[in-house]
Amino acid sequence: MLELVRRDVVKVAFRLDEHVASITKLMSKYSSASMSLADACLVRMSELDSQAAVMTVDADFRIYRRHGRQAIPLITPNG
Repeated sequence: MLELVRRDVVKVAFRLDEHVASITKLMSKYSSASMSLADACLVRMSELDSQAAVMTVDADFRIYRRHGRQAIPLITPNG
């Protein structure tokens, strides 16, 4: 993934400073799951793009919800 970003094939247009309140709220909501900053950013990005899916091996994404109650579409090794 980093190589794709380096080659300008993939652009990550996410500014953390613009989403601090939402990220803080997510991390507080999922504090019992020890949501990381990176996980919170991915959940927030999925909220900003309704067509987005998250590629992950992290099982916590099965419990995270975008917009409070919507399951996040996932791309996982086990389908």
